[in-house]
Formats: sequence, structure tokens, C-alpha cells
Amino acid sequence: MIDLDALRATPNVLAAHYSRFRVAERLLLTGHSHQAWPDVAARGQLEALEDAAAAVDAKWELAFARAEAVREGVRRWLAEPQGDIALGASTHDLMVRFLSGLDLRRRPRLVTSDGEFHTLRRQLTRLAEEGVEVVRVPALPADTLAERTTAAVDGRTAAVLVSAVLFETAHIVPGLDVLAEACERQGAELVVDAYHALGVLPMPIHTLGLSRAWITGGGYKYLQLGEGNCYLRLPPHAAEFRPVVTGWFAEFEELSDASQPGRTTYGPGAIRWAGSTYDPTSNYRASRVLEFFVEQELEPAFLRTVYQHQLALLCAAFDALDADPATISRDRDVARTDLGGFLALRSPHAARLQEMLAERGVSTDSRGDHLRVGPAPYLSDAQIEAAVAAIGEVAADLRR
Repeated sequence: MIDLDALRATPNVLAAHYSRFRVAERLLLTGHSHQAWPDVAARGQLEALEDAAAAVDAKWELAFARAEAVREGVRRWLAEPQGDIALGASTHDLMVRFLSGLDLRRRPRLVTSDGEFHTLRRQLTRLAEEGVEVVRVPALPADTLAERTTAAVDGRTAAVLVSAVLFETAHIVPGLDVLAEACERQGAELVVDAYHALGVLPMPIHTLGLSRAWITGGGYKYLQLGEGNCYLRLPPHAAEFRPVVTGWFAEFEELSDASQPGRTTYGPGAIRWAGSTYDPTSNYRASRVLEFFVEQELEPAFLRTVYQHQLALLCAAFDALDADPATISRDRDVARTDLGGFLALRSPHAARLQEMLAERGVSTDSRGDHLRVGPAPYLSDAQIEAAVAAIGEVAADLRR
């Protein structure tokens, strides 16, 4: 069994499994933007080609088996063995289908925060331009976001859409169970974006009081699944929905019975949320990576320990720099235990700092005035310390 000491060491014991991404040779602090894929990902991609070549049109039965393996992986992360999981190429695909299933004529109000990822930010802005009432609650402070959002839910609200971990700052949003209760009382749907939570901290949705919530996210970042592997966990009452945006795969299992004039039919369960013909290669890759996580015992509780250690190391190393706060600083009012899987450093020069770090071989991520430093389980302590030292050097260069 891998323990924390083995991951802290040089070389990190996991690094050998990521040889194609050369994680031992590079300072990849892009964990928040995307993480490296383990080498088994290549095996999955090749298997997709081999199945297509051997089975031709009959490949879909094989591809659907890989899709089911991805659903099973998401169920494990959500601690819901019998969960109904819809898959999509992006969270946008899944959210558009979800939104199209709401009765916005009867309930023309959506509640969200001003700290949501661009998928929701842009789509909800466009809906607002067409007359849908969109209420944006200030995301910060995160520790009262759920409470303040609860106060905004009323009988005209069709859905509330919020994150479990804010993508800009890594702040965990507590109290989602209270928000879920308010949504149920008012007859509104609750969508929780877990993209920056799953793989970073345990998300046992029933324990968290989210049994009736829709949970969405993807595997591009912390789950290391690469593109094209997004999910939507469906609450039990999802069977009542008839999404307007719907592809023919939503009736794939019942094509021979689908020709009811004037009536669109849907398949059972998650099939109801399906789109159309897609590239199954992503699911092949994901199924192998999910197997790898199980084999290496990279389970939610252990990964939480890993990320908490790496964040503590990042914070201590950054504080030791004694950097000019006018150039770069971090929020010390938020406890490390209230953060997800990355450290957001504030700087008016965030984009320039990212460029300067890249020139020194340190890969990071920036948005607005945040330089985001994202560790990953395959990085050693020495690599993290070297990256922070480089941050100190480029910050000093900016002052000259």
C-alpha cells in the first residue's frame, strides 16, 4: 500500500507510472487546470482502436461496457453504489440538457453564485439575455454562501446551481445540506458542481445531505481521465424530466418502438440524458485510469490527506519567501482545511507571473488576479518546494 511518505520522497513512488508526461522531470503545478495521465491511459486509447477495427459496427456493445465502467467509477467517488449516472463529453452538454428539462415558463428564476465556472457563467448570462431571471449571490465569503443562497430561493425558482469547491479560490462551500433542504421545500432543483471536489476530498453525497441533488463534474482535472469524461448524477425524481435538448441515443435501446407520431420517447434511467453518436475513446482511457486508481489505492480519504499535506507545504514555503504583498500574496484568513486541491495566490501580475514561471520550467495556471498552484499525488515534496522557490524568484524580478 502506498503511504504519504512514499509520495513525499524523491522520486515520488507514483511518478514512474506517469512516464509519458515526464512528471519526475518537470515541475507540473497544473493540478487545478489539468493533471497528467498515468501511462495506462495509452493502453485504453489503443484498445478503443482495436475494438473498432475488430468489431466495426458491433463495437458499440463494447464501448457501452467501457461507459458503464466509468459510471461505476463515479459511483465509487460519490459513495452511491446504485447511483444513476449520465455521461457527456462536457459539463456544458449535460447542463444544457438539464436546463432544457426545467419548466422555465412556470418557474422563470435561476439562482447561482458569481463564482461559478465559465460553463454556467456564460450559459446563464445568455439565458438572462432572453428573459430568464438569474440571481447571482456573491460567492465570498464561501463559509456563508450556502446560507445566503438559501435566502434567495423562492417558489419561482426552477433551480439553484452552485459549486462544492469554488474554482477560482479553492474555497470549500459548507452547508449544502441546508441549501438542499430549502430547495426541496420550495420545489426547486439543486445542482452541485463537484468538478473541483471529486478526487480531492470525499463526497459521500447521502452523508452530505445531497440525496435529491444533481451532481455534475468531469475527469479532466483531479481524476486524471482526460477530456470527454463528464458526468451528471441523477436524483431519483430525474425520471420525471423530459429534456428538450435530446439526441437519438436517448432512445437507442428502444429504436424499434420510438416512432410515436408527435411524441418524443426516452430510454430508461441515465439514457434519458444521452446525446448522439460520440467518440468512445475517452471512456476507454477513463476506464483504465479508474482501474489504476483502485490498484494504487488512491481513495478519497487518502487523497484528501495527500492534498492537505501538499497545501500545507505550499503555504509554509510561500510564507517563508516573505514576498512583497503588493506583488503576490495569499489569503491567510481561510484555513487550509477549508481549501480543496490547489492554492490561489493573488497578484495583479498573475498572467505575467505564469509566463515567467513557464520560462523557468514551472507550469502553473492563472485566471484574473489569481495565480493558481495545483499539486498532484505524483509530485514529491522537493518538486513543490522548487516550484515555490521559483515563484519567489519571478516575484522578485517583477519588483526590479
